[in-house]
Amino acid sequence: MIFSFLADPAFLEDIVRILFVFVLITAAFILSTRNIASLLTVYAVQSLLLVLIASSLYFIEGNRTLLAIAALTLVSKVLLIPIFINLIGEKIKISRDLKFNYLEPTASLLVSMGLILLAYVFLSGFFNEFILGKLFFMGAVIGLSLTLMGMLVIFSRRKVITKVIGYLTMENGVLLFGIFVADLPFIIEILIVIDLMILVLLITILAIGLDSTSEEYHQRLQTLKIWSGGED
Repeated sequence: MIFSFLADPAFLEDIVRILFVFVLITAAFILSTRNIASLLTVYAVQSLLLVLIASSLYFIEGNRTLLAIAALTLVSKVLLIPIFINLIGEKIKISRDLKFNYLEPTASLLVSMGLILLAYVFLSGFFNEFILGKLFFMGAVIGLSLTLMGMLVIFSRRKVITKVIGYLTMENGVLLFGIFVADLPFIIEILIVIDLMILVLLITILAIGLDSTSEEYHQRLQTLKIWSGGED
């Protein structure tokens, strides 16, 4: 009887809505947290929430592709990427990112509220929540909001490592949006491609300076002649 209650679609939809709230909370923490280890932990928790959302949708819809997405997300985003960055961060003694560009944490949180409203208004012009379904419409809104909040992290933080976490947050937003709107096999292909791009980005950053600000990072790229803003 307990199993049948847990498998009830209405109950699972309520669980997914609760998970949406926690996803937004993790995004708020990423916007405002200065401790690098805490940022990685919050990112891992956020990714785990996406695993739970995809798993819950599997029990609602029965689409096994959702289980594949959950498994891929668990391995890459909950385990491998956070552990990889954390190990390197410990070796080069990075603990905090105290520098912000343009927006301090309080201002970033206020802007993020506006981004959520913007996402809702924007998607309302493309999707009818009664046709798409309230749960799926909400998932699309939260996914787009998370993507925009990841962009805000990139815009507002100075250390390269925190900007990387902003990119990873954006990817989580794209994944969440795709789960509720796009074709699922296509989402798996896109997810693998994005993970490979992020892996290359991380390798480049680790080779040049994970502890740099964006300005120092570009200077090191110029010094190594990997990237140049102009001709010699």
